[in-house]
Amino acid sequence: METRLTDRLRASENKAQTMESKLSASEKTVEALEVRLRASESLVERLKSENKAQSMNLNLTVSQVEELRREREERRVSFSASLLASGSGNTGPFSVATPLVYRHIFTNVGNAYNPNTGVFTAPVRGVYNFVLFVYGYGHASAPTAVSLHKNGEHVVLAYSRHTSGYEEGSNGASLLLEVGDVVYVKLWPNSWVHDNQNHHTTFSGHLLFSM
Repeated sequence: METRLTDRLRASENKAQTMESKLSASEKTVEALEVRLRASESLVERLKSENKAQSMNLNLTVSQVEELRREREERRVSFSASLLASGSGNTGPFSVATPLVYRHIFTNVGNAYNPNTGVFTAPVRGVYNFVLFVYGYGHASAPTAVSLHKNGEHVVLAYSRHTSGYEEGSNGASLLLEVGDVVYVKLWPNSWVHDNQNHHTTFSGHLLFSM
């Protein structure tokens, strides 16, 4: 009887040891799973951060592209116009300098020139080039002349004077303009100009480069 009890006790102890080994192995497995879970969570968080950073970079890139597009559009500034929209005729003479409105538009890229007022308004800071051409009939007391003005300041004069026949003149200048500066043309006092379907009398301006 004693031997049988001893054998049963030993068997129970062996079984207990086996269960302890299995339990220890299970605990190690759980620990390994927890480590892998934490690693997976860390990877997910890192991927989320990278995805957020990529989204921010993408938004920044789109914003930069839009900014470059706007800057490119702003740099496209060019206009050219002749005095009369149609027909043929003289303008002037007047006793005082009189603003001219060039109504026949050849081109007006950027819409910086206003054909209703004759005024060009700088949309960006930069250097612009302006050119004037005038045409008229020679007269003993009335020359053909126009002047270019920047913000009310006289810049250059296109002038020609003959007593008979046709006469023409030209001039131009490159000007550094700030945003909102205005440039326009005035008929010189006691002068006249002529224009017709051939568009002799013109006013043109172009942005050379922004600054």
